Amino acid sequence: MNTQALPTSMIQAPSLPGPHEGYMPGFGNDFETEALPGALPQGMNSPQKVNYGLYAEQLSGTAFTAPGPERTWCYRIRPSVKHTHRFKKIDVPYWKSAPLIDPDVISLGQYRWNAVAAEGSLTWLTGMRTMTTAGDVHTQAGMAAHIYLVTESMVDSYFYNADAEMLVVPQQGRLRFCTELGIIDVEPQEIAILPRGLIYRVEVLEGPCRGFVCENYGQKFQLPGRGPIGANCMANPRDFKAPVAAFEDLEVPSEVIVKWCGTFHRTEIGQSPLDIVAWHGNYAPMKYDLKTYCPVGAVLFDHPDPSIFTVLTAPSGVEGTANIDFVLFRERWMVAEDTFRPPWYHKNVMSELMGNIYGIYDAKEEGFVPGGMSLHNMMLPHGPDRDAFEKASNSNLGPGKLENTMSFMFETRFPQMLTPFAANEAPLQDDYIDCWTSLEKKFDGTPGKKG
Repeated sequence: MNTQALPTSMIQAPSLPGPHEGYMPGFGNDFETEALPGALPQGMNSPQKVNYGLYAEQLSGTAFTAPGPERTWCYRIRPSVKHTHRFKKIDVPYWKSAPLIDPDVISLGQYRWNAVAAEGSLTWLTGMRTMTTAGDVHTQAGMAAHIYLVTESMVDSYFYNADAEMLVVPQQGRLRFCTELGIIDVEPQEIAILPRGLIYRVEVLEGPCRGFVCENYGQKFQLPGRGPIGANCMANPRDFKAPVAAFEDLEVPSEVIVKWCGTFHRTEIGQSPLDIVAWHGNYAPMKYDLKTYCPVGAVLFDHPDPSIFTVLTAPSGVEGTANIDFVLFRERWMVAEDTFRPPWYHKNVMSELMGNIYGIYDAKEEGFVPGGMSLHNMMLPHGPDRDAFEKASNSNLGPGKLENTMSFMFETRFPQMLTPFAANEAPLQDDYIDCWTSLEKKFDGTPGKKG
């Protein structure tokens, strides 16, 4: 069956009723979905013969014996061994992996960049621009932070990342991820999570497209423990959506590109690899609407740690110290009494890379533009610029709503090393470090003197 004429070039399962059309809700749920009736075996995983002449195959995201193993059983037209052949190394020049320490690049410092423009013909692969790397892709610890610039859809071309899970944060334009397990559409103020090893094609729905990617080498992202906050608020599991089954039965010359141990390889096949007709399991791509994130905060005094704004966390082997935290700063009410409300001045053991989706971040009055990024590496002091400090120190402390803002942070326990692109080609704001120069000495030793 040739499905090229379909708008999505994929056969989709019947739409689900209600508000979750095309998606199934629940973070980490065990899903089941089929694009053809009876394609999904019942009561067992690997029958002697599968309906429709399909092959049964398991995609595993963890070791078989890991606590709470993550795996999905797939029922596909061809086994995935038919979707790779002999590999040839290729160069994807702007996509880098850790460890990457360039002796000519200084990563020690506070850095900020303007938005990178999407120019020319760029696909998901050719438009990826790595800004920082951390840890070691070979030992599956750490991360890389990227900007993606996409103007063109992938055509008869597919990709999977054997190194990492990918967290995609759109800032401009709309993308479609046609994956083995179904279709995910994302736009600004949404995110997508693409599991390690999942094959997909990226199409432009509305371009040009720009956004941010956190490439997670370590343990998968999970919802953070809420501790005393309890069972509600922050990111709720029901707001994460997995796609329903969709497949292509398309026989055309195609390529599959694989990222493996920091290198890229290309293989040629004679068909689309997106041929899973039915699946069940808990290892699947997901999307999440950031507007459903319910922030919590101080209702009397003081500014809590930014960890209360964690959307997702990827744990490390050190309890309470994340391999990566994905943290969201969105609109919210500020009500604390006698309190400096923006983030306070600090330095800590975590490296903080921030991106601006839209609006103005409350700790930086100007310069941190939508589409831009900043990096405050581990054990380097940072905090509000002078204008933000003066405004917060002298403002009326009645209840006020922080509006027109959505920024995020990729935070990791590893130092983040700048790539040559970030240091030499990206639009670096050379004067960013000067935003603290005009902070004044306000010390007055008079007993009882305040402020």
